[in-house]
Amino acid sequence: MTDPSHPPVEDPATDPATAPATGPANGPANGPALAPRRRRRIHPAWWVAAVAFLALFAAAGFRGAPGALMVPLHEDFGWSMSIMSIAVSINLVLYGLVAPFAAALMDRFGLRRVISSALVLIAVGAGGSVAMTASWHLLIFWGLLIGAGTGAMALVFAATIAERWFVKRRGLVMGALTAGAATGQLVILPPVAALAETIGWRPASLVIAGVALIAVPLVALVLRDYPEDRGVMPYGADPATYTAPVRTTGGAMKRAIDSLRYAACHRTFWALAIAFAICGATTNGLIGIHFIPSAHDHGMAATTAAGLLAVVGVFDIIGTVASGWLTDRFDPRILLLLYYGFRGVGLLLLPWLLSDSVHPSMLLFIIIYGLDWVATVPPTVALCREFFGERGTIVFGWVFASHQIGAAAAAAGAGVIRDVFGTYTYAWWGGAAMCAIAAVLSLMTRTKRRGADRDVVASSAR
Repeated sequence: MTDPSHPPVEDPATDPATAPATGPANGPANGPALAPRRRRRIHPAWWVAAVAFLALFAAAGFRGAPGALMVPLHEDFGWSMSIMSIAVSINLVLYGLVAPFAAALMDRFGLRRVISSALVLIAVGAGGSVAMTASWHLLIFWGLLIGAGTGAMALVFAATIAERWFVKRRGLVMGALTAGAATGQLVILPPVAALAETIGWRPASLVIAGVALIAVPLVALVLRDYPEDRGVMPYGADPATYTAPVRTTGGAMKRAIDSLRYAACHRTFWALAIAFAICGATTNGLIGIHFIPSAHDHGMAATTAAGLLAVVGVFDIIGTVASGWLTDRFDPRILLLLYYGFRGVGLLLLPWLLSDSVHPSMLLFIIIYGLDWVATVPPTVALCREFFGERGTIVFGWVFASHQIGAAAAAAGAGVIRDVFGTYTYAWWGGAAMCAIAAVLSLMTRTKRRGADRDVVASSAR
């Protein structure tokens, strides 16, 4: 169907970004045919990416909030760090385990339905947490509701946008969307910590719920499942060779499980999954949850520590976007080796850097850790896509699930270490050792699987 706001032109082939696709897959079974359109100043893919960035930013709010709310909750109810860390661990596990199924659900039911529902679930969990009176309530609001909602908004959403809407600049877009998810988690910490300290943790939770709800109308208005739904081709697609993808039908659960079974037969999957589990342990699990309580142990104000994590978020934008740019140009395995190596050195030195005030060496740690925070995501997504082909997004969902399992284990383990030893030092050193393992595993991955070309031919024949 032709959009009245973009009447046909005589020679649509002059606009590669919006020219109609050719080939047998561009029929009614695969969505609406691509209509010729006038040249747009901005390709619709960039608007979709912008709204995806905002949605990921909004959803990330409550994933970072527990780090700022643990001290107020401890002072208000007397709950131990171990109990609260368990609730956060459930959140992190669900955040990861929901991801591969969310990727399949997006294929089956569409991006708008899944993402809008996820944002509403996050808002219900954040808003409902103000009624907590017992520690087990944390398991419901922080654990189940927030975990499931943010899981559907995990980085598989970013990978889906990059894969469907972009041919060129995929790495750059994946880096930018990843930065939105991670940065929202950290930038929201200072206002949450300030509200919790001055007014109370309940108003802080309501603010997070409101931010999630604000994003829902934008998602409904702008997001579309495929470029063909806007009558265009993916950004950077060659009109001479591009064929619109076959729309997915069938059970989302079965597709997710089948992709796991397939991936589990390959060494590359396990190397990526274990390394990414360590990535989660050393970011969300350790620094994201326990940096503020650890800094508080050294006499630093919670608001100051939250401000430092916000700085991590600022530099994370630079680092992750740069990582996406680098992933488009260099071997992803070498990038992962460098990223994990730098992170390990930072964690090794952290016990000597923490104090009751901010000093130059601490700022240097924050900058380096910020640049490295989720810089691992673009090269990991690229390796999944290159090795597993059309299954790559769902396989990345399972790799991301391992990321959150690692984060959950580290969040719970660090809380126990703090209660038993009275310090987080051993948690930081354990994270440094794990980073060395992740660096080695990154070199064990392959960019192409044997027989990949034969698989492509067989798939086309079917």
